[in-house]
Amino acid sequence: MSTLTEGAAAGETASGYHAGRTLPLRVELARQLKRRRTLIMGGILAALPFVLAVAFAIGGDPGSRNNQVTLMDTATASGANFAAVSLFVSAGFLLVIPVALFCGDTVASEASWSSLRYLLAAPVPRARLLWSKLVVGLGLSLAAMVLLPVVALAVGTAAYGWGPLQIPTGGALAAGTAAQRLVVVVAYVFVSQLVTAGLAFWLSTRTDAPLGAVGGAVGLTIVGNVLDAVTALGHWRDFLPAHWQFAWADAVQPHPEWAGMIQGTAVSVAYALVLFALAFRGFARKDVVS
Repeated sequence: MSTLTEGAAAGETASGYHAGRTLPLRVELARQLKRRRTLIMGGILAALPFVLAVAFAIGGDPGSRNNQVTLMDTATASGANFAAVSLFVSAGFLLVIPVALFCGDTVASEASWSSLRYLLAAPVPRARLLWSKLVVGLGLSLAAMVLLPVVALAVGTAAYGWGPLQIPTGGALAAGTAAQRLVVVVAYVFVSQLVTAGLAFWLSTRTDAPLGAVGGAVGLTIVGNVLDAVTALGHWRDFLPAHWQFAWADAVQPHPEWAGMIQGTAVSVAYALVLFALAFRGFARKDVVS
C-alpha cells in the first residue's frame, strides 16, 4: 500500500473518527483563499474592467465597422452593456485560466509539496479529499466569473451611467431585466467551462506537476476551439463544447432563445461528468508516493 490510509483502514478505527468530518470544506477553502495564485487571479479579473474603461477613454467610443454593429460597438452605452462586453471579451480565453488554475492546481500541488500522502495518512479518505478539493475549486471558479461582471457593472455604471442594455440588432432591455439576463449569462458561462474544470481536475490527479495539469487543460481547451473553427467538420462540431460557448448571446435578446444554451449545457455537463468520474476512479487506484 502506498500510504498509511490503507493500513489504518485495516486496523482499529480511532474513537470519535468520522470519515465525513475530515478535511472540512471551510478548511480547504481557507487554505486556497490564502494562496498567492488565488489573490493574483482575483486581482487580474478585478482590474480588467478598469483596463477596458481606460482603453475606451483613450481610443474613443467604439464604432461600427463594415456597416455591421456588434456587441463591442455598444460597450459604452451603459453599465449593463459594459458588463456584457467584459464577459464577451473574456469568456473565450481569460475565464478559462482561473478555472484551469483552481481545478488543476489543487491536487497536483499537494503532490508537488509532498503533502498529499500525509493528508491521506491523517487519514482523509481519497474520495473525501477529492470531493473537498473539487467543490472548493468549482466554487472559486464561479466566484471568479461573478467577480468580473460585478466589477464591470460597477465601473461601467460609474463611467457610462445606469441604463438599459442596448442590443446591437436593435431594441433594448430595461436595466432590471438586463441584470437578470446577465445572471443567466454568468451561469451559462460557468456551465460551459465545466469541461475545462473536468480536464484540469482529471489531469491534476494524474500528475505531480501543477503546471502540467493547468497547462494541459488550457491547451486541450484551445484545441477544442481550433477544431470548432474547422467548418469542414460540419455537424460533428455540435459535439464540441467550444461550439456552444457563446450561445449565451441568445439570452441578451428581446426574445431570448434557449435551444442553443440547453444543448450547450447538455454537452458540457456530459463531458464534465465523465472527466470527474475518471478522476475519482483513477485516484482511488493510484499509488500515492508524494
